[in-house]
Amino acid sequence: MRSFKIIFKLILFFTLLVSHFLFAQRTNRTKQKEFDFPLTNNHWSSLSSNAEFINYKSVKAVRSTNDKPINIFLNDFEFSTGTIEFDVELNGRGFPGINFHIDKDTLNSEIFYIRYFGKPNKLLRTTLQYAAVIDSVNLWDVSDEYQAAALIKENDWNHVKLVISENQMKAYVNDMEKPALHVPILEGVTKDGGISLSGDVTYANMVIKPDYVENLSSEKGYDRASYDPNYLKSWKILKPINFPTGFSFMKQINRSPGMEINSKYYEKAKGWENINAGPRGFVNITKKYGKTPRDKRRLTWLKTRVISSSDQLKTMNIGFSDEVWVVINGQPLYQDEIYFGAPGMKQPRGRCSLDNATIQIPLKSGENEILIGVTNYFFGWGIVARWEEMDGISL
Repeated sequence: MRSFKIIFKLILFFTLLVSHFLFAQRTNRTKQKEFDFPLTNNHWSSLSSNAEFINYKSVKAVRSTNDKPINIFLNDFEFSTGTIEFDVELNGRGFPGINFHIDKDTLNSEIFYIRYFGKPNKLLRTTLQYAAVIDSVNLWDVSDEYQAAALIKENDWNHVKLVISENQMKAYVNDMEKPALHVPILEGVTKDGGISLSGDVTYANMVIKPDYVENLSSEKGYDRASYDPNYLKSWKILKPINFPTGFSFMKQINRSPGMEINSKYYEKAKGWENINAGPRGFVNITKKYGKTPRDKRRLTWLKTRVISSSDQLKTMNIGFSDEVWVVINGQPLYQDEIYFGAPGMKQPRGRCSLDNATIQIPLKSGENEILIGVTNYFFGWGIVARWEEMDGISL
């Protein structure tokens, strides 16, 4: 009788254990619910007139009818965090891109896209890019750090998987074991919203798993600038003013040093506001003041102070977009432009980076004012600045 009771208890124990395991599995599957969104007009709306929904290679797909980019929007679906997977076949350069976290007015979102230059090269760093889109401005030109290489297939499907947590993203392209790009801090101004696809390419097999982030932390990842005291992070800024094309803030004079400040536009601007550098030490002016109207040019001013223990020269690395004028203690010091696509564009390929310029700053003993004029006419704008070393100075 005693043996029977022991056997009965063991059977009951294992029955409860198996039931618990099966319940946990069902619960886990529920949490990781998967949505298939075939590329058909039942699920997607065409924002361009050239999107053609077809059967292609035995699957539902969409492509362009005229070798120009398509733009389609996923119907009735809000995405926040989770995993997005799809296949894309390129047509020439193609330029496939996925926007996510699109807000109601479609002005703000985040974008991941692929650049293809006609020959597969697994070492080409500019193949992939992430950027925030703010007030309809794609900030690709001020997001140089968020680029990476990947091996892209020709005349075949490329499988893309994006794992998006609250503050980070990992992007996989063809290799699902190793992320091709890791974005430690998403820089968009939205945290949820719609999804769209664009490019002169063929898309298929869209699958979304809401909230399934593969253990990717919801916290912000490592940002070097946050821990590096050499970055200039605290500034004051003036509201932008219109600035005619071709006009310079500095003008020639017939005496040494041969240049002086043209205060015509500087004196019009009033009301300094505080602005701090964000991720990567970047002062994001687009985020504060929005889009520059098409075919217009705007100018703003940033200023900060530094205290020097003596009269000395200090080296500053500065990245900018699109033009800068640097003034130290009221005296003109430096002017430069980046001009993407022009023969003399700054490296890396006309993008904002600390590699853009290295300046020798003459500091006097005591307090010094650094004033930087910045213009914008092309995509995103802002600056990043860093002292090479901090001996004898404080911010």
